[in-house]
Amino acid sequence: METLEMPPDVQDEHPTRAAMLAEVCEGLGRQQKRLPSKYFYDAEGSRLFDQICELPEYYPTRTELSIMRDRVAEIALLIGEGALLIEPGSGSSLKTRCLLEKLRAPAAYVPVEISRDHLEAAAQALRQQFPELTVLPVCADFTRPFALPEPAEPPKRSVMYFPGSTIGNFDPHTARQLLKQMAATVGHGGGLLIGVDVKKDIAVLEAAYNDAQGVTAAFNLNLMAHLNNELGADFDLSQYEHYAYYNEDLGRIEMHLRSRADQTVRVGGKSFAFRAGETVHTENSYKYTPDEFEALASEAGFVRERLWMDDRQLFSVQYYCAR
Repeated sequence: METLEMPPDVQDEHPTRAAMLAEVCEGLGRQQKRLPSKYFYDAEGSRLFDQICELPEYYPTRTELSIMRDRVAEIALLIGEGALLIEPGSGSSLKTRCLLEKLRAPAAYVPVEISRDHLEAAAQALRQQFPELTVLPVCADFTRPFALPEPAEPPKRSVMYFPGSTIGNFDPHTARQLLKQMAATVGHGGGLLIGVDVKKDIAVLEAAYNDAQGVTAAFNLNLMAHLNNELGADFDLSQYEHYAYYNEDLGRIEMHLRSRADQTVRVGGKSFAFRAGETVHTENSYKYTPDEFEALASEAGFVRERLWMDDRQLFSVQYYCAR
């Protein structure tokens, strides 16, 4: 496969093919098969996720954006002047634009994204919209340590922006470790602005991950298409179906791909057998009460300064300071 060359201003720490292959084979070798959710995001996966964010059933994006628009002036004051804004899993940076419009003289914006094509397109769009802003893209798996680019002007503080309830994709132990990594990155006095989905009626939760148009199903199946393209796997997408439900005991939405028949898949010279009805677990989305998440963030070294929620109590935006 041809290697994409990144423009010189993009810091490229994308996972190697060997690392990707090892991770995928390890997950498929488990009793409950797993595929890493970060590999949803090739160019097609990123495009489909942007579509999901506009679906009528998918309340998180529009609700969080509404909170951000209502509270952005207050948020910008909390972040302060001359901040380095870092966004792991930046995607299209939709909510970030709302924030950047109000921030006072930010030192730079660092979008971190695993999909190289999507990262460069989003960075270019931001440069056009904010010509005075320094944009320093990093192509990396943000769940692992990566080098932070240094802007020309030293920032007065570093702030991690983690919207979209992405933190819910990690089990509580892993989320705590990721939050600790973020606290270390921003340093003492640094900030964390984070979107956190909250527990609510199960019907509302399950509808958000089983939309009538089937976009979430296509997004889920595209994970296998990505692995076929990147690793030469031979998943037959017609032989799998999207399956998502709320696990009330664990407080999370679970997304799976369910095998329609007995079949064998080959990845990197290894074979993995699927029984009819067997699933491969592709993603979790944990939901937290405000108190539950505050306790988790506190264990990672953060102190909550603000909590904002919409009138229907569907979603929360929270601001923390690193101890």
